[in-house]
Amino acid sequence: MIKSKTKIEQQTKRKTNSELVETIREARKHENWVELASMLSNPRRKKRELNLDQLNKENGNDTLLFPGKILSLGEANKKFKIVALKYSGKAEEKLKRAGCQISYIIDEIKTNPSAKGVKIIR
Repeated sequence: MIKSKTKIEQQTKRKTNSELVETIREARKHENWVELASMLSNPRRKKRELNLDQLNKENGNDTLLFPGKILSLGEANKKFKIVALKYSGKAEEKLKRAGCQISYIIDEIKTNPSAKGVKIIR
């Protein structure tokens, strides 16, 4: 269920991570990214992490977007374009070694405001 923009703004006011706040506000500006803003504005206890071995289970040619942190457990076996809020140092290194394109959510919102070809990993 997607929250209203007002609820997202209220939850964003409680955030102290300026990078996260900027990402949420940028996502809220574009209609196609409101669902992501809703996910990112959740409380910290609902934040998500994803290991590389779980990422290998995904398929398709779309840009994979994960609203959380990518961790380094496992190996990246496929070449993806991956967009996430954060990456651990080792995960970033392994993804680059596997030939994956990595970027951050705020950069993807700015370059692709229509969210075309983006698949959100839940």
